[in-house]
Amino acid sequence: MFLVDSTIWIDYFNGVQSPHTDYLDARLSKDLILVGDLMLAEVLQGFRNDADFAKARDALMRFRIVQMVTPKLAVQSAQNFRLLRTKGVTVRKTIDSLIATWCIENDVPLLHLDSDFDGYEAHLGLRVIHP
Repeated sequence: MFLVDSTIWIDYFNGVQSPHTDYLDARLSKDLILVGDLMLAEVLQGFRNDADFAKARDALMRFRIVQMVTPKLAVQSAQNFRLLRTKGVTVRKTIDSLIATWCIENDVPLLHLDSDFDGYEAHLGLRVIHP
């Protein structure tokens, strides 16, 4: 079981071949793939035409969709963000802090291609899949 970040889904839907998209492709029928509601929104908002949007929506909805943000997680995410800042790590996007914190709190590995998660892996125990 692992969570796939929008960075990977976007590349996957755009036909980008990389170790990360190859890993996802190889694991689709073998592992429980989680799609966060935050990633669902991020990925789908990028589609310009209705047919591609519908196709991607239908594909993503076949996976287990998880709700990522609760008040408790929002507070923990802010604490994690602040802790990383004291260590000199700048996280550019709040949504990445929420995703990383959800993964840490639920002990779920993350497949991603976004440097915002590096500090969470280095300092807070985020489990990351490195294909």
